[in-house]
Parts: sequence; C-alpha cells; structure tokens
Amino acid sequence: MTITISCCVLDAYGTLFDVAAAARQAAAEPGYKALADTWPAIARDWRLKQLQYSWLRAITNAHTDFWDVTADGLDWALNANGLTEQSALRQRLLDLYWELACYSEAPEMLARLKSAGLTTAILSNGSPGMLNGAVQSAGISDLLDDVLSVEEVGVFKPDSRVYDMVGKRFGCAPTNVLFASSNGWDAAGAAGYGFQTVWVNRAAEPVDRLPWTPAHILPDLSGIPDIAGV
Repeated sequence: MTITISCCVLDAYGTLFDVAAAARQAAAEPGYKALADTWPAIARDWRLKQLQYSWLRAITNAHTDFWDVTADGLDWALNANGLTEQSALRQRLLDLYWELACYSEAPEMLARLKSAGLTTAILSNGSPGMLNGAVQSAGISDLLDDVLSVEEVGVFKPDSRVYDMVGKRFGCAPTNVLFASSNGWDAAGAAGYGFQTVWVNRAAEPVDRLPWTPAHILPDLSGIPDIAGV
C-alpha cells in the first residue's frame, strides 16, 4: 500500500535550528573567554537539562513556558561548569537563543517541499515568541505554512495532545504526515502516534530502546524531500 504524504512537519530545536549555535557564537565573541574551552560542554548540558525539565514538567502536570525551561537549563549548565557568577555571559547566551542559526540544508529542503505543493510546518515545545524569533532570524518564514507551539495545549512533547495539533490544524490523517525530529525520543513518540517519522540523527547515535522506532533515519535534513516523494 502506497502512503501519500501531504504534510511535512518538523521539530524546531536541534532539527531545523542548531541549539549549539548560541554557545559556539558567544565563545567567539570578545569578552567571553570563559567559554573558549567550555562551550561544547555548556551547549551539551544546557540542551540535556532543557529536555529533562520539559519531560519532568509534562509528567507532573507542572507546565511552564519553554523559555523558563530554557533559562533553567542554562543556569544548571553554567553551575555545572563553574560559571555561575558570569551574569553578562548568561544574558548573552539567552539573547543568542532567540536567533539560532538554522542548519545550512534547511532552506533548500523546505523550498523543495513547498514547490511540490506539500504543507510545511513546525511543531515544537518552543513558545510562540521564541519560535517566531528563530524563524525570522533564519529567514524561512515564507517556506512554512504554520508554526505550531505546545503552548496551545499546555503540555510538552511527546504527549499525544501535541501531535493532535497537526490533524486539527491541517485536516490530515496521521499516516499522511511526515514528521522529522533530531530527537530520537520525539521521532519514536510520533511513530507511536501514527506519523510517518524521520529521525535526523546527526551524531550517529544508537536507536532508543522504546516500543516504537522511526521509519527512516537520516544524517541531516537534505533527504526529507526524497522520503516525502517529491
């Protein structure tokens, strides 16, 4: 049975937008020498705690804006790396998070999908303001039909109410949705929901040991149009 993809939905942070870009950029700027050797650890710890806090808040019904989770994650990362007294650095990293660079192949990938007539959208834990800032900074707003934030349902992924938003917005069945995420747990959760899924596995990590697995695994975003059949 051939499945027709009518809608391509992508996670934002780590998938379209490089979450390490803020720490990497700050480390290259004058005045932030403290990041010269530690920025990879800061970026890694920041992202890990950001995700862990979102999961814990989801399962304990303690939802908050993703910006709060992002700031809390950064505070933990700075503390863990001995940079708790660096208030200017903290503010610079937070400012840069609003203008994260998108991965180089993202605009062309989205353009191919749009030119073929597919619906394109973001489905993200990010708050509307954060997502709008990143989309505008990356210059990809014209390549997206919508940007869906979990703030509409008040819970973080992988809760099924988040994935429900796609069908409610675009009127498509789960099997007609191609969902791509760089997060293995997100790709797995979306597969369990019924989406056709792509795990964008840039780090060549092992597949998560979960009841569901992504239908496709790619090293970057460039192969998504081929999977979508365009």
